[in-house]
Amino acid sequence: MPIYTAPVRDTTFVLKEVLEYDRHSNLAGFADAAPDVLEAILGEAARLAENVIQPTNRPGDTEGCRRNEDGSVTTPAPFAAALAQYREGGWTGLAAPTEFGGQGLPYVVHSAVGEYFSSANMALMMYPGLTQGAIAALLAHGSAEQQALFLPKMVSGQWSGTMNLTEPHCGTDLGLLRTRAVAQGDGTYSISGQKIFISAGEHDLADNIVHLVLARIEGAPAGVKGISLFIVPKFLPDGSGEPGARNAVACGSIEDKMGIHGNATCVMNYDAATGVLLGAENGGLKAMFTMMNEARLAVGLQGLSIAEVASQNAAAYARERLQGRSLSGPKAPDKPADPIIVHPDVRRALMTARAFNEGGRALLLWTALASDIAHRSADEGERERAEDLLGLMTPVVKGVLTDKGFEHAVMAQQVFGGHGYIEEHGMSQFVRDARITMIYEGANGIQALDLVGRKLPQNGGRALQAFLREVGEFCEAGRGDENLAPFTKALKKGLNDLQGATMWLMQNAMAKPDNAGAASTDYMHLMGLVALGYMWGRMVKVAQAGLAAGGGEPEFYQAKIATGRYFMERIMPETALRLARISAGADTMMALPAEAF
Repeated sequence: MPIYTAPVRDTTFVLKEVLEYDRHSNLAGFADAAPDVLEAILGEAARLAENVIQPTNRPGDTEGCRRNEDGSVTTPAPFAAALAQYREGGWTGLAAPTEFGGQGLPYVVHSAVGEYFSSANMALMMYPGLTQGAIAALLAHGSAEQQALFLPKMVSGQWSGTMNLTEPHCGTDLGLLRTRAVAQGDGTYSISGQKIFISAGEHDLADNIVHLVLARIEGAPAGVKGISLFIVPKFLPDGSGEPGARNAVACGSIEDKMGIHGNATCVMNYDAATGVLLGAENGGLKAMFTMMNEARLAVGLQGLSIAEVASQNAAAYARERLQGRSLSGPKAPDKPADPIIVHPDVRRALMTARAFNEGGRALLLWTALASDIAHRSADEGERERAEDLLGLMTPVVKGVLTDKGFEHAVMAQQVFGGHGYIEEHGMSQFVRDARITMIYEGANGIQALDLVGRKLPQNGGRALQAFLREVGEFCEAGRGDENLAPFTKALKKGLNDLQGATMWLMQNAMAKPDNAGAASTDYMHLMGLVALGYMWGRMVKVAQAGLAAGGGEPEFYQAKIATGRYFMERIMPETALRLARISAGADTMMALPAEAF
């Protein structure tokens, strides 16, 4: 049976010591989660994740969801009680505005505890997780009347939300969508069409489900310019705002999936369902991106969370499993064999996952903090810098953390050998669940194209230049510190590779766009390595200072420095490989005619 322990000490280290959380007490919501309150929140989230949510993970995977004859969906038996405790604790509205019943706490705190819950049961936490994206869209684009009607119940968790984008013939290219909206003359629209891959599209865990649906109003322009977004609830609210008449929206089937069996991924049929416009007519794409940007950070968090729980189980197994003897001589002479953690290749898997998990946690929380600053700061320049960083890092967080999350779930499974391939130890579920994170909310190839094609040149490259400058200044400041210099020297090499790749794209992508496409995934991972390396540089600097100050946790700081050294020596050199691939251009990639494949 898999285990899980929330990494509370590592989270507090990043938030309080590295990101200097208390420096932002001037921002709305931060004073309500002062450092001592923050620790209490993290501790309570850990308790709920470990003791209530995690035990539902395996049963949810084996039982799955069931569509009934009437189109309703029954979720796994343990889910309702666990989600009720989550809801009663106010976790759904942790970062939501207080005027709608939320607690108004920082988004970075919401992200920190979100990792724990997702590690405990990713499929279960997708139900309230999708609601977060819908809440964000309503906050940004809803009318006062719509917000008053829907947000309090969604923030409390009584009602849930979904995102309905994809159609059978239309995934990323939303300009092809066919779902149509016909004005009824009373401010409502009749919505007809079919959506697929709708997470939490139908279930028994909320009193109502608020579907946000992309559709094209009759006579609207072709392509993405003619897309609008609609609120289409499962039950139409009555005069008192309670669930009333059943709307003409139904689950046609549940997708038979590789993983996340506990989440109802539905085919949704809209048969002249009643909906109301959310935001401006033909402004659906803008409203959709409000949801998508929120969701992409959440999916990056899922990649990290699965890698964390998988590697925790691999490390525990490696300490106990006896197999062979250490190459340097027996380490457990009183036993018939040594535990496999003595073997360097097992250590390679465990250290690689640990280095990415700890670096990824810092990167995720740094990005979440930028979101708080962008939305809560009164300083216009500070907001602009934070918005730039948030936009630049969103595709990196989503793409890199989910690619690596899956890769490290597989590595953790490998530590178990044959036992990892059977279901008994639960490692297969982590691999299966992690795989979807690379695909949904924009497949990772799309994230890479978004980074290279949109984010890099945006505002004349302002965001990228600020990031390169910040990392460069950190490296320069570390040159005179003999303890930190080995780390900043390795980081500077990676930064040089990133700058070289950027220059190559500037010189070669405009005239030949395929060069940008061919380079995009490698560029995203190259930037991810530098961003993770920057996080490691900052963490090591703090850990070294903690050791020098004679703090009470020398073992924690020593482990942090050792893991940072591993990242810089064994992982950061990959930037050179990424640069070589980028510089090779697109010619060999595009050489074969399509019919040759």
